[in-house]
Amino acid sequence: MSIITHKLSDVQSSNIGTGTKIWQYVVVLENAVIGEECNICSHCFIENDVVIGNRVTVKCGVQIWDGIRIENDVFIGPNATFTNDMFPRSKQYPDMFAQTVIQNGASIGANATILAGITIGRNSMIGAGAVVTKNVPPNAIVVGNPARITGYVSTTPAQQKHSEILMEKISGAVGQSAIPGVQYVRLPMIPDLRGSLSFAEYGQYLPFIPKRYFLVYDVQSREVRGEHAHKDLHQFLVCVKGSCSVMVDDGHCREEYDLNSPGAALHIPPMVWGVQYKYSPDAVLMVLASDVYNADDYIRDYDEFISLVAAT
Repeated sequence: MSIITHKLSDVQSSNIGTGTKIWQYVVVLENAVIGEECNICSHCFIENDVVIGNRVTVKCGVQIWDGIRIENDVFIGPNATFTNDMFPRSKQYPDMFAQTVIQNGASIGANATILAGITIGRNSMIGAGAVVTKNVPPNAIVVGNPARITGYVSTTPAQQKHSEILMEKISGAVGQSAIPGVQYVRLPMIPDLRGSLSFAEYGQYLPFIPKRYFLVYDVQSREVRGEHAHKDLHQFLVCVKGSCSVMVDDGHCREEYDLNSPGAALHIPPMVWGVQYKYSPDAVLMVLASDVYNADDYIRDYDEFISLVAAT
């Protein structure tokens, strides 16, 4: 399959893969690299130090500047704006422009603005008009100015799959997740005139003997925390005050749980990617861990996590 270039385009590069279509009024400078089966729509500009992967769609009115790397299967909506210099001055150029990476399968909505030097994670979704000032995690959905995470792609609101009566009113009820080993546990809540009490003990609600605990609190925004998996560690999460959301991902599917009561807990086993976000201002998240801290037990890179899952 040959390259299709409109007669009204100015394509100076010879590094373009087969099956790619370049439409009218597009300018591609000579050192740009464009992969196979891409669709570059009209009125786009692609500078020299640009690498674009395979099956990428770039809609009308997009300028892709030096330093931008776009991986495979990316969608870039009309008039999305990229930058490559955090402190631009006329006729003054940095030694090297900031590198911005758009990872595999990401989608960028119309009129979104992407600041220089950040990474847009794989399969993430950038909402129309969003102003992205920080790295975007894999699979995240971000909107607004500045962009904030509002959810995760293909994530099931897991509690809705379980009986609301069971999960809200019966102590000890366990919601079985589609992700093996993940359990949503309804802990007992005992109110009286002196106050309320909730508890868990090993063999009853708590699936392991904790060797460590830590608290997350005074989170000043609804930013993401967590973003890692463990090779061997089990965790038991309880939001003892306020609320937060927890997304779990085993590399095949994702679910999201709201922890909004001291009577709600979530057990996350090893080899499950976990993210906590949507913290309320007063949130206090308690995490019980099955072992002491070990930096080597953490998997902090999502691509590494996916590779390990595929190898098991």
